[in-house]
Amino acid sequence: MEFIVSEKQGPFGLLLIVTDKELIGKYFEEGNLQLDLTKKFYQGKEKSKEEIIKLIEKTKNFHFTGIKSVNFGIEQNLVDKNKILIISKIPHAEVVVASD
Repeated sequence: MEFIVSEKQGPFGLLLIVTDKELIGKYFEEGNLQLDLTKKFYQGKEKSKEEIIKLIEKTKNFHFTGIKSVNFGIEQNLVDKNKILIISKIPHAEVVVASD
């Protein structure tokens, strides 16, 4: 499995944080932007793409961090390629799915 997934309950429902496994515990900084993947926020459980797809169905808020995670978000039609933030060569995307 290549993803670490954290689930947080937020004011707008479930927030799903999907991170490339090898990035957990690392810190990236570029200018005044930072990705602190050492924080508890990113700690979670290893999950397969199939397990994540089941969670996507009940989620409206997402964070994708890392090349594999962001590409997976693109494959699921969640991430807009034009709205990806790159910090020290690490792609990061935050997505809010509009309610029906």
